[in-house]
Amino acid sequence: MGIFLLLKGIRMTTLLVAICFISFLLIKHSPIDPVRAYIGADMLNVGPEQREKIAEYWGLNQPMMVQFLNWGSALLTGDMGTSMIFRRPVSEIISERFFHSLALMLTAWVLSGIIGFALGVISAMKKGTWVDRIIKWYCYTLASTPAFWMGLLMLMVFAVWLDWFPIGLGVPTGVLTENVTLGDRIKHLMLPAITLSIIGVANVALHTRQKLIDVLNSDYVLFARARGERGFVLFWRHGMRNIALPAITLQFAAFSELFGGAVLAEQVFSYPGLGQATVEAGLRGDVPLLLGLVIFSAIFVFVGNLVADLIYHVVDPRTREERGI
Repeated sequence: MGIFLLLKGIRMTTLLVAICFISFLLIKHSPIDPVRAYIGADMLNVGPEQREKIAEYWGLNQPMMVQFLNWGSALLTGDMGTSMIFRRPVSEIISERFFHSLALMLTAWVLSGIIGFALGVISAMKKGTWVDRIIKWYCYTLASTPAFWMGLLMLMVFAVWLDWFPIGLGVPTGVLTENVTLGDRIKHLMLPAITLSIIGVANVALHTRQKLIDVLNSDYVLFARARGERGFVLFWRHGMRNIALPAITLQFAAFSELFGGAVLAEQVFSYPGLGQATVEAGLRGDVPLLLGLVIFSAIFVFVGNLVADLIYHVVDPRTREERGI
């Protein structure tokens, strides 16, 4: 286990260095001028000397490699820099918005996993029937549906037409922070969470369906059928464990897709999370904030994959034998 975690740590370190360097290059070669985006609407009232002072203050007048090394050395000391948009430390902004995004992604992750697994099991047990065809059609449709389009559709139907949920934001408008209740936060959370969970159902359901079909066609299941086992008893005794591990791995590996979908969903619903902060940082050339969000999202996704590997390692002894541990 120690060797396994050491190798994972080395892989994560090299991955973070590569992601940071590539992201820095992309930001520096983007058409967005950070100084112009920083000044905003007052661009005509700011002279060349003031622009140079702003670039000098943020270190934007230095060579690209010098900027990257300065940022990297500060990062090693725990300083992620100061956001050019919010004028606050990047670590504070990430920690503040992470809890909003965590509640959104965790809710969507749990719902998509449970619903997707249940639909996959039902579809496999009812293979060839109209139930199976409806579930497959539903999953194939969702697999090709963009998150922002689904968000706009959900917003239009349930927030505008039916008026069941608020149109956007994370809390009611015009209400002081101390007066916002947990029910208000949940009400604003539900629609974007449902949108993300609907999108994430397809992969889990289709994967579970195919795995369970393979299990049901195996020799030991045919022998169990010959002994009279049917329905839920057959699935619970012979199918559950064989399909649970791949479903868990796929669900944890879906963190990257979940984070990407959260960016679009938060933008559609104006939800104050990491996704909306990422869009603002990208459009306004906020290099420190965007790099901090890239690092955090990479660690978030890597940890999700690591947890899946650890669960597989603990539950399935065959993985330990393959690694020689």
